[in-house]
Amino acid sequence: MQQIDMNSDEFQAQLEKTSAFVKKVNKQFGWVQNPNEEVNEGVTMGLARNKLIYGKQFCPCFMVIGETKEEQKAADNRICPCKPAIEKEIPEDGLCHCGIFCTPEYAASQDEHDTIEEVVHTHSKGLSKEQAEVLLKEEQLDGDELEALIEAKKLGMIHFTLVDTREFMEFQMGHIVGTDTLVPTSQFYNKVEEELAGKKDEAIIVYCHSGSRSFQVQHAMKGLGFQHVSNLRPGIIGFSGETQKG
Repeated sequence: MQQIDMNSDEFQAQLEKTSAFVKKVNKQFGWVQNPNEEVNEGVTMGLARNKLIYGKQFCPCFMVIGETKEEQKAADNRICPCKPAIEKEIPEDGLCHCGIFCTPEYAASQDEHDTIEEVVHTHSKGLSKEQAEVLLKEEQLDGDELEALIEAKKLGMIHFTLVDTREFMEFQMGHIVGTDTLVPTSQFYNKVEEELAGKKDEAIIVYCHSGSRSFQVQHAMKGLGFQHVSNLRPGIIGFSGETQKG
């Protein structure tokens, strides 16, 4: 798998082209970008990375299936802006799966929602040991639930391994504080046994940008015999807890 240097002139040039592409798509369809700039930045960088590696702007929120261009075409990988987003996701939900393209109405309502959340989000996350143990058995977790579990882990009530399944440059841009290891989706089968050796009977939580890649990884891990794998369904974009760069 080709490694991309996000600081290289090649990547920065492609990133500029991709940003222009996103603006062009928005203008063509009457969409707007997500009011969350971290979403826009992460998806744009993922599109630029895929363009350099595969020659196509494959959706960064899904695994790219196929080794050759012919196999990738036959697998019907999502190419941005993808058909499901145009025909179903944006008309029905107000935004595409990755969240970079939104209707103006969705963006306005989300901006208002975020402002309210910033004002009222003052509640405690405290869980009992029993509550934390029960929650850790859930297959799909939201951002607040993961934040509560991380707090419980810090207090020594439970143990789990938190795994980022995004790519290295995404991890560098920002990851959840408390992440134990990185298993990039593009290198999953090469890395999973190496990074998670001896943990098939232990609790593991996986996450990515929006929950799609980690959902696929979750099921792939189950196929490899991992018994307790939970997924952060909204991904890091739905996590309001502490994150860090580098």
